[in-house]
Amino acid sequence: MSSIMNMKLYRQQQRGFFLYIFLFSVVIFLAECSHGHGESVGTKLELIHRHHLQPMTQLERLKQLLHSDTIRQRSISEKLWLQKNRKITGRRQLRESPNATYYHSACTNSSRRAKNGYVSGEMTMYSGADFGTGQYFVSFKVGSPAQRFVLIADTGSDLTWMNCQYRCHGAKCRKKSRKRRVFRADRSSSFDTVPCSSRMCKIEFSSLFSLTRCPSPHTPCAYDYRYSDGSAALGIFASETVTFGLKNGMKKRIHNVLVGCSESTIGRSFQGADGVMGLGYSNYSFALKAAEKFGGKFSYCLVDHLSPQNLSSYLIFGSYKSVDFITTPDRMQHTELVLGVISSFYAVNIKGISIGSMMLEIPAEVWNVNGVGGTILDSGSSLTFLTQPAYQPVMAALKLSLRSFTRLNLDIPQLEFCFNSTGFDESLVPRLVFHFADGARFEPPVKSYVIDVAPGAKCLGFVPTTWPGTSVIGNIMQQNHIWEFDLSNNRLSFGSSSCT
Repeated sequence: MSSIMNMKLYRQQQRGFFLYIFLFSVVIFLAECSHGHGESVGTKLELIHRHHLQPMTQLERLKQLLHSDTIRQRSISEKLWLQKNRKITGRRQLRESPNATYYHSACTNSSRRAKNGYVSGEMTMYSGADFGTGQYFVSFKVGSPAQRFVLIADTGSDLTWMNCQYRCHGAKCRKKSRKRRVFRADRSSSFDTVPCSSRMCKIEFSSLFSLTRCPSPHTPCAYDYRYSDGSAALGIFASETVTFGLKNGMKKRIHNVLVGCSESTIGRSFQGADGVMGLGYSNYSFALKAAEKFGGKFSYCLVDHLSPQNLSSYLIFGSYKSVDFITTPDRMQHTELVLGVISSFYAVNIKGISIGSMMLEIPAEVWNVNGVGGTILDSGSSLTFLTQPAYQPVMAALKLSLRSFTRLNLDIPQLEFCFNSTGFDESLVPRLVFHFADGARFEPPVKSYVIDVAPGAKCLGFVPTTWPGTSVIGNIMQQNHIWEFDLSNNRLSFGSSSCT
């Protein structure tokens, strides 16, 4: 009997190792003010963490993170290259678009309404360190009647799309539906395509990889949305209705949401998901849609990247002050949030980096967001990437304080300096500070740039990237801080917090 039970247990464990997705329940509450009494009803979306359940060491997890980071960094570089070659800056796209004024006005008006009471929505976030990935899935409903899908939540892309069938009938469609979950456009009364002859298709959607082919004026506007690893989604643009379930059991529908109906995909990046939810800063991203409803701002607070999965942090739409389960920082600092200049990323004006009390000699052009440099905050990257003119002096100064420790070769080509951490104490390392142009200072904890990679081993957590280029402050550097992105006032606020 014991051997039979052991065999059953073994088979259950074996099946678990081959799951693509492990779901943990999370809640997003998107609150709305009622008329008169400041009461609110919330809506919740299920957020699902994507990861692999194969057992791996801490070092193997780090290598997976670095692999994902390298692909993402390539994506950032490609976006900037495309932007410059088109000779259209992100700022011009937002300002020239007819919807740009609308979105900014909507965020501003929403911010004014929110002053009478904090309105927010919360989305639980978990560290992906246990699983070697940083991707999250979000469950949402689209169409009339609503059809449910699971999308990758991606701050590095702008288009929200799902696997889709348009004008597909008969046995062929049913066969495709059995292979994967798809949106049936023919079953939605609110599905409305965008004509290829429209200004929207020809000009405004160019940043979303719209295609120029237009065989007839009413043919749907098509796209070929490309990702850095060679993956792609091909389909047509449409306007749709998104449905949210409210906390009180009611439903809330948002109309005229831009979606992509992807009839084919290339690559393996979307494995386990039905599509992608774009959260970058652009006219048609979900980030601006949500901010429009909740005071024009969103924020997040990331726990230590090595925290177990049962310790959560939060993505918040609206003011972080309304969330009583996050430790409010003693002092919040504020700096300019540069929007629409470095593609659809969230950029900041950095003046320099100091280590100890010494400001490093880094050329000012490295930080110039309007030139060939600049810096972005990216929650989708784990490590911090510095262009060579900044990377070299930062590494030289930090290595000097660690010269008494034995160097280790851990076969991690992206990380230059790893060492035996026996006897290490954080007090031995001078504090690193990012100085912003308007006087704000971001001083991350030492553990955010002298990172654990294996038992008894640490590495300096900076990765070099090419110059000219953009530096990236990753989520490990951002951990244990609240970051609030005020899109209506172009302001970034931040302060240290336990995030719990």
